[in-house]
Amino acid sequence: MGPAGWRRLGVGPLVAALGLTLAAPAGAQQPDAGAPPPGGPALAIQHRDEWRRGRAHIYMDDFGELGRYRAANARLKAPAAGENRVVFLGDSITDVWALPTYFPGKPYVNRGISGQTTPQLLLRFRPDVIALGPKVVVILAGTNDIAGNTGPMSLEETEGNFASMIELAHAHGIRVVIASVLPVHNYTPQSAISFPIRPPEKIAALNRWLKSTCAASGCVYLDYAAAMTDAQGFLKRELAFDGLHPNRAGYLIMAPLAEAAIATALAQR
Repeated sequence: MGPAGWRRLGVGPLVAALGLTLAAPAGAQQPDAGAPPPGGPALAIQHRDEWRRGRAHIYMDDFGELGRYRAANARLKAPAAGENRVVFLGDSITDVWALPTYFPGKPYVNRGISGQTTPQLLLRFRPDVIALGPKVVVILAGTNDIAGNTGPMSLEETEGNFASMIELAHAHGIRVVIASVLPVHNYTPQSAISFPIRPPEKIAALNRWLKSTCAASGCVYLDYAAAMTDAQGFLKRELAFDGLHPNRAGYLIMAPLAEAAIATALAQR
């Protein structure tokens, strides 16, 4: 199945890239809430490392993947007078989000790249955000830092990359919306490759820092997590088939929250 087919099913790009077929058979008993996903951390680490090896040429030739949007950026005209352009910067959760569907008629620009971590976003910040002249940037990132997609990272390193992006945006008069890292769940077989390498306690710790940093720096905190977390502290099962990437139901929750956060940022002086 091609990437489009995986996306229609709500299965994330990482699963598709690995060619996994982990769907449970009809009538199979599902794991209980809080139960470890089948395979444990070893399976998740194995698949992450296989995925990383397959991207070695990218990391060597274009670590930030600056080439992904180079042509699109060149074609994009400068914002019209009075246009409230917004750039959505992030990883796969942004990359596969069909912004024209969820924000019809809005001058919103998608600059997500699947699998990316905050050091890669920081490298892209000038060509993919600043050069496009937005009024607002919405940054959703961090889950792949925790997973180790580009190697081991401490939360302090991730926080430093966020701080640098905030400083760059403010230096260029761009208002900043920082989204919480989405929770994850372990309720489906597909979650076996994502949940074990994204400990919920690390996600919660990073979100606490993001929230406090927004309060201290004048950024808008976009709290997806509060609206998408279940009683176990995990992502609500119905919002992601693979435990990580939102499906349509997930994006339907996220879109109005993002719109409200953008409105708040635009109202800032």
